[in-house]
Amino acid sequence: PSSDCVVAEQLCLSDSTCNATYRTLENCALAKTRLLSLDHDSRVRCLNAELDLGNSSLLHCKCHRRMKRQEQCLRIFWTVHSSMTDGYFNLETSPYENPANEEHWKTDYNKLAALVSGKNCSQLAGDATNPCLKATHICNLSKKCFRLRTDYASICTKGVGSEDVCDRRKCHRGLRNFFEKVPEDFTKKILFCPCQDEFCGERRRKTIVPDCSFQYNTKPNCLWLLDSCLEDHICKSRLADFQQNCQPVDMSPDRCSLHNYAACLQAYMGMIGTPMTPNYVSNSSVEVSLWCTCENSGNQKEKCDQILGMFESNKCL
Repeated sequence: PSSDCVVAEQLCLSDSTCNATYRTLENCALAKTRLLSLDHDSRVRCLNAELDLGNSSLLHCKCHRRMKRQEQCLRIFWTVHSSMTDGYFNLETSPYENPANEEHWKTDYNKLAALVSGKNCSQLAGDATNPCLKATHICNLSKKCFRLRTDYASICTKGVGSEDVCDRRKCHRGLRNFFEKVPEDFTKKILFCPCQDEFCGERRRKTIVPDCSFQYNTKPNCLWLLDSCLEDHICKSRLADFQQNCQPVDMSPDRCSLHNYAACLQAYMGMIGTPMTPNYVSNSSVEVSLWCTCENSGNQKEKCDQILGMFESNKCL
């Protein structure tokens, strides 16, 4: 229980010394949220407060991807680790528990097989050439998968194609609900279904309703996309998780630092429903990207290319 940041915060607040240190860190995090530049003494004070936590359970606490108070937990984590958010690409540690430690993230293939065998074979026969259509039909066999998929599809298509603009924030929340609450037996098969033709590829690309969740009328700069992400506790956390689990390394034989492809795919799924939502770029390939450009990036072009490259040319992913 002490590894849970919500519990760790309660323990800290009940101790006068830890309480005082934590309040200092809250002020440091608040200043960063308001984009206030801290002077040298303030930065030192914030760093010392983080170090003063020592072996406190707060310093080592983590969050769970599917916990009820996830946003509160993530806020606490970044309050304690506010020094890690200085600059770009310095999100050194994921706030999330290792998925291997979370039993409910393990795919129950027996349950899935039972669902498929319970469906009339002739009804699935027409899906043989379109694995994405078959994955959708299997999702429809689960009440939860069908309900949450219908929910986000309804929200994300509202206003699309008319003069009204879709509510992207609600659309993103609906997508996160789907990928967090529905077992991976269904979500992975819908998102990563293997395609041999463009019709199947189009269905896969449209899984996340890109007109609302992914695309803007004009492509924003990738640096703006990153700034939007770092201002959001969930997006910042998912990005840290993605960086940790999908970190490409040239010296490694498979170009992947952790060699844990399942964790990388899971981290990629976590980015969907955030300001940095990725998607497939065409119907005929499995290449993915962000909806952004690095044109007019000035002297930050290299940083911008790094952001885009995390998705477009990530050998690990």
